[in-house]
Amino acid sequence: MKNKNDIFIVLITLALGVSARLLPHPANFAPIGALAIFGGVYLPKRIALLLPLSAMFLSDMIIGFYNPAIMISVYLGFIIMGLIGLIIRKKRRLSRIIGGTMLGSIIFFLITNAAVWLFGTMYAHNLNGLVQSYVMAIPFFKNSLFADLFYICILAGIYETGTYYAKKTSLLSKEIV
Repeated sequence: MKNKNDIFIVLITLALGVSARLLPHPANFAPIGALAIFGGVYLPKRIALLLPLSAMFLSDMIIGFYNPAIMISVYLGFIIMGLIGLIIRKKRRLSRIIGGTMLGSIIFFLITNAAVWLFGTMYAHNLNGLVQSYVMAIPFFKNSLFADLFYICILAGIYETGTYYAKKTSLLSKEIV
């Protein structure tokens, strides 16, 4: 990592991801998707995809693991969200971050609920079962989408504000000298 600030940001966001999954919260209202987008947009590339996966894995070690095929789809969904963040990084604007977060949430919803249908036992393995899987997941999708948007606004807002003031302070100190 380039500097101590990168290490600090990674540790704080990792702690946020793990603790938010462990503390009581509404179903699917967790920051992992936002961490994936945030990591892709703001963190060093080699860390970007590891951040959300590390937060998931550490918290899964405590919460418990479940159906491996479904878990892989969840982790894959977060990898895709991180990749979306890496694409946004090239032309970083608030509208692209919000749009990318929404796109990532939708892709995550589609992948994970297809996996629940395909590898789980809750739904018939036909078109009606797939549709039922998606319909039953809508309340969880709303929470995921709102959580992703809420947390990305907070994470990006804090990062952008901190960067702005750090640059401003640096410029002022150069003028004084």
